[in-house]
Amino acid sequence: MGLGYTVAMPTILNMVSSCSSKPDSTWTPLFLSDEEKYMVTQLLDIILPATEIPGALAVNVPQFLDMMYAEIEEDHIKQSFKKGAMVFAEKFKTEFNTEVLNGEKKDFEKLLESYFNLPEAEEHLVLQEQKASVDTIDAKNTDRYMVYNFLLAVRYYALFGYCTSEEVGENILTYDPIPGVYRGCISVEEASKGKAWSL
Repeated sequence: MGLGYTVAMPTILNMVSSCSSKPDSTWTPLFLSDEEKYMVTQLLDIILPATEIPGALAVNVPQFLDMMYAEIEEDHIKQSFKKGAMVFAEKFKTEFNTEVLNGEKKDFEKLLESYFNLPEAEEHLVLQEQKASVDTIDAKNTDRYMVYNFLLAVRYYALFGYCTSEEVGENILTYDPIPGVYRGCISVEEASKGKAWSL
């Protein structure tokens, strides 16, 4: 694994640096279909919306996710993502009687809430299922497994791409590229004004 990450590191660093440019809605995906691109973009905007600080779209997290799947992820993970995206799209069409590409943000919010606003016991079951291989999942639960696999992957890459972007790392988190002063026994507030460290 270490060797794999070493070989992949230049590509990963290139992807991370790409998340510092201005958002581009006209980008052409390498891995995602047009429908998947639209779904992922809508979901990322819900997960990390712009507030007083930039959101996921402002730092090009959709492009980051697309490049990670195109260049880094293994084939079986790519296939699971595609299947989960297909289940989500079908559910969207059934729920709102329209194609995904015609969906509005409020529709995505409503559907996303239906997947994550679960009773505690059901939430535990879903998370336990995600730890298992798809081959061990009962056939009647395969769609549920796949859609949560897709949604949790989008959430994971939302956080990964956002927190490793240049904009967030240098301008939102506490950033000190060349730390050199040791000050022991001081509060987090004094050290970084209460913000997490970028490095």
